[in-house]
Amino acid sequence: MTKLFVAERRQKILEHLNVDRRVTVRGLAEKMKVSEVTLRSDLKDMENEGLLRRTHGGAVLPDAEENEINFSSREKKNKAEKITIAHMAITLIEDGHCILLDASSTALEFGRLLKESQMRLTVVTSGIYTALELRENPNLTVILLGGVVRNGSSSLEGILGIDMLDKIHVDFMLTSASGFTVNTGLTDFNVYEVDLKKHMVAKASKVVALIDHSKINKSSISSFASLNEIDYFISDEPVSGDILTEMEKYNVQTLFPLADYS
Repeated sequence: MTKLFVAERRQKILEHLNVDRRVTVRGLAEKMKVSEVTLRSDLKDMENEGLLRRTHGGAVLPDAEENEINFSSREKKNKAEKITIAHMAITLIEDGHCILLDASSTALEFGRLLKESQMRLTVVTSGIYTALELRENPNLTVILLGGVVRNGSSSLEGILGIDMLDKIHVDFMLTSASGFTVNTGLTDFNVYEVDLKKHMVAKASKVVALIDHSKINKSSISSFASLNEIDYFISDEPVSGDILTEMEKYNVQTLFPLADYS
């Protein structure tokens, strides 16, 4: 029971971080009715897990400016790897498919490749930049899910677009994440975006995880797809034997491209 309480408390800390960008120990103590000593211990452990970065008297999300506020900076990170993953992912898509793309920078790279395709597709996305990229191809019917646009965000958040998903048959959902482990599956920092992603996963016939090597064996606060919900796992490098064994248990098909498309 104590362990559950700790997990719930730390999720609340990250929820406050997602909204306020930075928190103070004093402020958290007042909001959560928890002692400052306990919260300092939480922040220390959470920093060790890579979930946040401690500051004097409080904490911020790790690399907050790069990971959340400045999408263009995040987009440039591991760009060659994302291009490689996108080239492998597009081999799964066929003319007439309806596909679902999240708002990740990896999905945006896939969208740029898709923009040059001659396939006639319906593309549903929560990514603002992805939708703008795809609109230039007349063969693509692009649907932008409804939601809330946060300051500095590239995505639509919340579940306002869920009703739209109920009316569409989705063949493939292509998604990335902040981290992936066999125990937690696909995880992200933004708990509001995670709510939408959970619904997107539930509506898709097949889920394709687009995960570059830097995100493997890293876990964030909120899981939106467990290992048994993933159908394809694509990365720029092969995973370890232990991970591969677990994936085989759940019939996850793995694709590890070797060609350099950069």
